[in-house]
Amino acid sequence: MEITAVRGLRFDDGAPVTAASGIAPLGDGWLVAQDDATHAAWQRPDGVSRVRLLPPVDGHDLFSEAAGTKALKPDLEVACPVEADGAPAVLLLGSGSTARRTRGVLVTLDGDRPGVRAAELGPLYAAVAARLGVPAGQLNLEGASRAGDVLRWYQRGNLAAGVANAGVEVPLEALVAVLLGRAAPDSVPLGPVHRLELGEVAGVGLAVTDAVALPDGRELLSAAAEDTPNAVDDGPVVATALVLADGGRVLGTAPVPEVDGRVVKVEGLALRGTDGDTVHLVAVVDADDPDLPSPQVDLLVGLG
Repeated sequence: MEITAVRGLRFDDGAPVTAASGIAPLGDGWLVAQDDATHAAWQRPDGVSRVRLLPPVDGHDLFSEAAGTKALKPDLEVACPVEADGAPAVLLLGSGSTARRTRGVLVTLDGDRPGVRAAELGPLYAAVAARLGVPAGQLNLEGASRAGDVLRWYQRGNLAAGVANAGVEVPLEALVAVLLGRAAPDSVPLGPVHRLELGEVAGVGLAVTDAVALPDGRELLSAAAEDTPNAVDDGPVVATALVLADGGRVLGTAPVPEVDGRVVKVEGLALRGTDGDTVHLVAVVDADDPDLPSPQVDLLVGLG
């Protein structure tokens, strides 16, 4: 694995894109989710603009522990390419780690203008938690990949809390219909569950932070060994890795190279393309600092 480029993400007005948590293609650029904000960053060839996803929460659009507003954040952790009425779109999903974090957002395009629809998905999150067998208070859906017409939605495990890394398959057409206002959240059927044994680093379990499907049906998952007792509190990240998986079967694991001597906490993955056995990825990194721009990283991954 090789990091070929690193750049800090900033909006056109100079403000940092913070807590980047997901990335997906949108139009001629990339839509980057921020888990500490009500808006996303739309990175295009001519700049980076804000896209409002949700209304302010108690008057706040940015949230942080230092400001005492962390508990209010919508915590959008997933950004995944989908279609809405046959046109490309992006689906964003909250982590579900608290009752405030169970919303979904669909971003579509009308020419160069983004359109946004949001929905409360509480009943769906409750069904996913039950299907995965996740105890109350430990649900933390941080990543997803699209495999054809199915979303593979991943629980970020926690070795300390006895919660496994696992993914559940969700039919995309049914889920998008909810965001379009054509179906109820409790109408979405759930498919098979895949459980993943990712191992540990220095006694801290590796846990899924995102996933991206490959053309051959396999997946690359980003994973972080973060020392935290629950699904809400942050902790030190001792290592990160990319994992090649096929369903619930782990085929290989490789550490993500450090940048400037620091662990790179990859929270979002997207596929740029493939060249034989080489996969070109673009990733976004959570800097865990509200004053620093989130790094965007280009990765070359050899699968041969």
